[in-house]
Amino acid sequence: MEVTINNQNYQLNEACSIEQMLAAVMSTETNGLAIAVNQTIISKSVWNTHVLNPGDQIILIKATQGG
Repeated sequence: MEVTINNQNYQLNEACSIEQMLAAVMSTETNGLAIAVNQTIISKSVWNTHVLNPGDQIILIKATQGG
């Protein structure tokens, strides 16, 4: 299935949760990360149960320190 993550297309083997998608496409830890799916923020508490669908638009937002 194909999804778009931060304006890049990714092929995932099958329907998966946000948590599974992150394990497949990211090599960094998820602390300070916010995720929106189709312009809706998804709470980290449901990343393991929120199933992605083909064509979903996903935005990963990483918090940074600075001033």
